Amino acid sequence: MKKYSSKRSIQVLANLLLQYGILDVVISPGSRNAPLAIHFSEMDDLNCFSIVDERSAAFVALGMAMSEKKPVAITCTSGSAAANYYPAVTEAFYQNIPLLVLTADRPTDYVDLFDGQTIRQNNLFHQHSYGDFQLVEDSKEDAENINSDLIKKAIELCFEKQGPVHINIPLEEPLYELVSELPTFPQVEKTIKKKEYEIPSNLVADWNTSQRIMILVGTRGYSPELENQLTQLVKNHSVVVLSEANSNLYHEKFFRHIDRYIFAFTEEDFKTYAPDLLITVGQNVVSKKVKQFLRSAHPKQHWHLDEVWQPDTYFSLTQKIEIKPELFFSKLLNFINLEPRPYYNLWDVLRDKKDKKHDDFLNLVEFSDFYFFNKASQSIPENYNIHFSNSSAIRYAQLFDFGKRKMYCNRGTSGIDGSTSTAMGFAIKNKNPTLLITGDLSFFYDINGLWNQYIPPFTRIIIFNNGEGNIFKIIPGPGNANSNTVDEFISTKHHKHAEFLAKHFGFSYVKVEDDGTLDRVFENFFKPDPQPKIMEVNTQGKTNADTQKSYFNFLKEI
Repeated sequence: MKKYSSKRSIQVLANLLLQYGILDVVISPGSRNAPLAIHFSEMDDLNCFSIVDERSAAFVALGMAMSEKKPVAITCTSGSAAANYYPAVTEAFYQNIPLLVLTADRPTDYVDLFDGQTIRQNNLFHQHSYGDFQLVEDSKEDAENINSDLIKKAIELCFEKQGPVHINIPLEEPLYELVSELPTFPQVEKTIKKKEYEIPSNLVADWNTSQRIMILVGTRGYSPELENQLTQLVKNHSVVVLSEANSNLYHEKFFRHIDRYIFAFTEEDFKTYAPDLLITVGQNVVSKKVKQFLRSAHPKQHWHLDEVWQPDTYFSLTQKIEIKPELFFSKLLNFINLEPRPYYNLWDVLRDKKDKKHDDFLNLVEFSDFYFFNKASQSIPENYNIHFSNSSAIRYAQLFDFGKRKMYCNRGTSGIDGSTSTAMGFAIKNKNPTLLITGDLSFFYDINGLWNQYIPPFTRIIIFNNGEGNIFKIIPGPGNANSNTVDEFISTKHHKHAEFLAKHFGFSYVKVEDDGTLDRVFENFFKPDPQPKIMEVNTQGKTNADTQKSYFNFLKEI
């Protein structure tokens, strides 16, 4: 016989989760949230996942929500457990990923009385959430109606904003009192708001009179509709579309390797290639150089398309278009001229030159991180979703052609802290296999991302282990410091390897230390196996930073 929590607030919460279709719940262990864990796990239609480490659990849920494209709930006990959610909450906030954060709490009267596991949890995430709600204890007057209204508002806000919303849940003892029957709850009236949009006539006129139109697409999930719309715009060379690996757009006329083309730009080049109309889509862009370019270009107009975020990233924003890009372009295409513009040909000539130099350099490069990324771009099966960790991994990914594979990275805050957990969460919920390509520091930092029982056997991880945070040997600045200081405190040199960790977490393992072994291992790495697999590509002692610097110097020589 099933046993449910006697807490009415939890019963109401579970009922509303089901009515709104929030079916995945990531639960971390604890006593104060035991009523939630017991009740949710007994509900047949809820999918519950047990993840011990709250920081990892929140990133796992983020990966699930990224995969499913709908909210995922997370719940933990009180105190520091709730604070451990914060890194993933900030990532979800800046990447428009819906998380419903359910933190159990001591009764409100216990705050600041030095009771165990009690901190100021109300509004804990208020600077990085779209809503903060605190339920009332069941013993309070009219608690059920108050809580039902608060939960409904929180859930609908999570859907509308596509970001994190926090519900703090004070719970009085006893916590383990159970019932065998649940009341019948009424059907809720859903009031999720939908935005409408009509193209202002002046935008159509501005498009038709602009001679240099650039569309820059940042981080976003794959959208076949948007890809098709932008394809229509580039067919006749009407616009220049710049995209990145994690923009998840593919067409031969899109410019997909921004740094390859503009890394050597001078101030004069900024003027030569500048747009007069800039349209930006999606979230954070990886390329620091394109930010420098567009901040110097001073386009006459800059339109940004997003339902939530309207950042003035390039100090030139003139139109905040708060709508899905797909809806905007579906309407715009009905009115605009799709005539060829010389601006496209200007960029196309540049691309041809730089692509040839890129191919020439590949014939010269020796075994290194650079060599590995080139080989990986050619060897990964097309049905794999690829997650990149931050710092070096996602930057290398921008330089190579990974084709039409779907690619992801936590670029909301660009931290290394939850890359593995996010990728594992994505793998758990996606029907296609997932590959994580990660640097060594990011991998070792987030090893608890492997601490769960749900990782599918077709999941793959490749660690390129250069023995440090090699990004600090690439970017300008750290080289001015004492080399011993950089090695110990910035790049944090080490000699760790992943072999025993792989065995500990139930992954098969293979190590690569030269180009011949890499070629041979890639042939079998993606074949079916009873266990998920880790490949560790050891490039410690190789001149990884110098190779990348040589690459960009080589591109300059035209």
